[in-house]
Amino acid sequence: MELRMLTNFIAELKWRGMLHDVMPETEEHLLSEMRAAYLGIDPTADSLHIGHLVGVMLLKHFQIAGHKPYALIGGATGMIGDPSGKSNERNLLDEATLRHNQAALKEQLSRFLDFDSQAPNAAVLVNNYDWMKDFSFLSFIRDVGKHITVNYMMAKDSVKKRLSSEAAEGMSFTEFTYQLVQGYDFLHLYKNFQCTLQMGGSDQWGNITTGTELIRRIGGGKGYALTCPLITKADGTKFGKTEGGNIWLDANRTSPYAFFQYWLNTSDVDAEKYIKIFTLLDQETIAKLVIDHQDAPHLRLLQKNLAKEVTTAVHGHEAYENAVKASDILFGKTTAEAVKALDTQTFLEVFEGVPQAILPISNLENGLDMIAALSAETGFLKSNGEARRELKQNAISVNKEKVGETYLIRQKDLIDQKYVLLQRGKKNYFILVFE
Repeated sequence: MELRMLTNFIAELKWRGMLHDVMPETEEHLLSEMRAAYLGIDPTADSLHIGHLVGVMLLKHFQIAGHKPYALIGGATGMIGDPSGKSNERNLLDEATLRHNQAALKEQLSRFLDFDSQAPNAAVLVNNYDWMKDFSFLSFIRDVGKHITVNYMMAKDSVKKRLSSEAAEGMSFTEFTYQLVQGYDFLHLYKNFQCTLQMGGSDQWGNITTGTELIRRIGGGKGYALTCPLITKADGTKFGKTEGGNIWLDANRTSPYAFFQYWLNTSDVDAEKYIKIFTLLDQETIAKLVIDHQDAPHLRLLQKNLAKEVTTAVHGHEAYENAVKASDILFGKTTAEAVKALDTQTFLEVFEGVPQAILPISNLENGLDMIAALSAETGFLKSNGEARRELKQNAISVNKEKVGETYLIRQKDLIDQKYVLLQRGKKNYFILVFE
């Protein structure tokens, strides 16, 4: 790869607010020729969550800058558990689970990284289990362990915190060795793939520099380290978490609608920060968006563009459009067709908390009259009289379409073969469930 194709990766991270710490001379090292770097991802589940996205975007920007990214699945380290930022040990995984998780993660990573092209900087997926599984304990402590002193390991913040008096429980030997295992990964990738840079979150600095130390002492070379800030929210709550848990990239765990809503609901302060980190929009476009947003904050331009870019990157354009349509159903004007096009998961998420009544599906054979639907069969309205009054005043909708007293609910009105949405006025909803 020719030099002219390289762009300044470090400068890109700086303006995006994605650089926390970097070893001296890293920038010059990356500008001199195409380099290889890696970032470790924990395979504790068969899906990434949005907490992983910062690391994925680091790899993405690295590839865009003309360099070769390695995504390292921490199969071996996933069996041990990383003490960094954790107060307890984690559950350890068996090999079958690891392999399943690895395949799922690669599919998700391929939405961001180019693994398949013939370009010299095509991304590569590696798993540290592949080179650690045959390493005997004796070989490891002889060939790797002797090069790092306990004093050096104890000085790391991740270890100090777990050994301090504030820690709820101590630290097992297994976890203590984690930085050696991660350090060895760097040495292995340096020797076998000419990987000279390791990237990670700011809590990984200690583990990464142990790797550069092993490269110096055993490999006789030079490794570089780079970390990004840990992502926070302006209100102090944890990024990427909701009451329901993690925001996953797997559509079965977190629907595209819920995913889209998460980004749409970010605060102005966070949206300005996140749009630089989680999208590929350039500096000029973002600067203009920020100004336009400040001029008319109620239009939520930053949030809308952030939600669009991230949802499209993860789930594709169609899923993004469907999420927008689903949002419009609740907040804006829409058609019966749009409501009926919703799948069960999205429909129930849009109308979460709305009261329901279960009715036999046989009621639809001859059509369910509106008085029964509103009152007699469901109790949505207090009496038949109230139901008639509301219908006469044109205040009742079925699937967002106004109906009169003579309307009959039939099979054709079902959303995903099961639901009908009733509405009185603007805000009062009720769901009929036909079984």
